[in-house]
Amino acid sequence: MVIRTGIIGFSEGNGHPFSFSAIVNGYDRKAFSEAGWPVILDYLSRQPADRFGVGDARICCAWTQDHSLTQKLCAACNIERAVKAPEEMLGQIDALIIARDDWQTHAKFAMPFLEAGIPVFIDKPLSLDISELEAFQPYLKAGLLMSTSGLRYAIELEEYTQNKDKIGDIRFVSATVVNDLDKYGIHILDALSGLGFSKPRFISRADTGYESYDIRYDNDVALRLDCLGKVAKTFRINIYGENGNLHLELANNFMAFRRTLERFFNMVVDRKPPIAPDSVIGTMNLIRLAKSMPPSQMLEVSNA
Repeated sequence: MVIRTGIIGFSEGNGHPFSFSAIVNGYDRKAFSEAGWPVILDYLSRQPADRFGVGDARICCAWTQDHSLTQKLCAACNIERAVKAPEEMLGQIDALIIARDDWQTHAKFAMPFLEAGIPVFIDKPLSLDISELEAFQPYLKAGLLMSTSGLRYAIELEEYTQNKDKIGDIRFVSATVVNDLDKYGIHILDALSGLGFSKPRFISRADTGYESYDIRYDNDVALRLDCLGKVAKTFRINIYGENGNLHLELANNFMAFRRTLERFFNMVVDRKPPIAPDSVIGTMNLIRLAKSMPPSQMLEVSNA
């Protein structure tokens, strides 16, 4: 049975409505080129045909705040219907993807669908508002809501799992990422969470000209996370172990997004949370705490 799926976008600079829809539906090269997003089109064009399509899912309708953009999205990604209001999707879909990374809009768009029992994927970050996180939590637990950075499932992370024993006990992790913490630093936090770094104990903010944080986890591993602002693209993780080191550049967006969508549609079918709800909420609270910190201060995360 086809999983009829709606998609909601767009937020400035975020091409996820195009990349996610193309991975599920395939794409029309000419229409995609006319819509823009050449970087996305480049990595789509390098994929074999059998990597498109995710199980029985189909993006059947789309909405953005600009109807002409919605029409371009539909043409580029073989989506049948461009709706003029999100609520038009109610009763027409089995699942929803909110492909916007401006967390301030997430609850507004998601709640009508969650309340109707429709499973929802929300692009990172879920929300930094305490009351919204409380409202989202029952849906996370019920397997009706998934939210993460796609880099949680980055294929490059397999190099760590395959070499974990060779690296030995981890002493230190450093990571660098473009732009700011909530929209880009979360890529690193979610990637590390997927590797088991999910319970931070302390956090401090360095006095630098960009967002720089030191986080200590409950296994005493320390992370230095540098969000460098507007620099050349980097999503890099350096792992320093007792017996060896590993340097990972998370660059394969297509496979990260595809694996994320696979887990979302599995949740649509089995209603089992793909990520521990407490981990999702914990990462949001960590970011919220970090964003409010003045430089040169250390706080215990559990007291946030």
